[in-house]
Amino acid sequence: MTNPLSLQVGARTLATIPRRLVRVALSLDAALAGAAPALPALGGADGWYVTSLPEEAVLDAAGPTWVRQRYVRRFVDLAAGEAAWRAGLSAATRAAMKRKARKLAAANGGHIDVRCYRTRAELALFHPLARAVAATTYQERLLGTALPADAAGVVRDDARGWLLFVGERPVAYLWCSAQGTAWRYDHVGHDPAFAALSPGAVLMEAALRDLFGGPMARFDFLEGDGQHKRTLASGGVACRDVVVLRENWGNRAALGAMRGFDGAVAAAKRVAVLRALAGRLGR
Repeated sequence: MTNPLSLQVGARTLATIPRRLVRVALSLDAALAGAAPALPALGGADGWYVTSLPEEAVLDAAGPTWVRQRYVRRFVDLAAGEAAWRAGLSAATRAAMKRKARKLAAANGGHIDVRCYRTRAELALFHPLARAVAATTYQERLLGTALPADAAGVVRDDARGWLLFVGERPVAYLWCSAQGTAWRYDHVGHDPAFAALSPGAVLMEAALRDLFGGPMARFDFLEGDGQHKRTLASGGVACRDVVVLRENWGNRAALGAMRGFDGAVAAAKRVAVLRALAGRLGR
């Protein structure tokens, strides 16, 4: 069960409206197929929370509905090969990647030290090192989502991990699991003390280089969007996250409150942008 009925500004949750929802998370393969999923029985739950529903797909369910967010679920086409991926990047992105790699190498004795962990034995070594980095990240401090503390969730046959070292100190990590024909962008983070060296960006490039030519067709950036995803992706599918509740007045009131709050936040953001623009033009 999950409860995504939260009043949020950015990543900060101000309040929640309690509802028990059955989460239905579409894989990248399913999102690309474009069809709506079969919804499981609710039992005692209040509704469904469907993520990465393709824009053209129609759910076979009635009741109050709220589109929580819309985004492009982006991916890198691994099957096309590294050369095709790099050719699809902008010249500015390619130049920035080279610049960041050179800067980090210069701070690390002239080389970049990225280590890949593939087997269960290797991932058992990866986990405590990555957890040490995760403890320094904002994802851990604010959201508690940096990397599972339980090694059993990380040491798996269907996973890979990468660590970037400066000297003998790990400063960035990436952990991916396999789903269908794709590697998932599950957990990533870097030590903020080394942020000026762009360790996350350098590690991401190295990890993708390692994945080209492998058994998976895509690298899946998962739900949501972001500048780094838009910069690196070579494809995407338009999706939305949807909440559908049982038909009753309480659920309609709850979703009405969510829509009203989201509308107020969006309006406040527009006002802030216009004020900032007016300030720049007035200088």
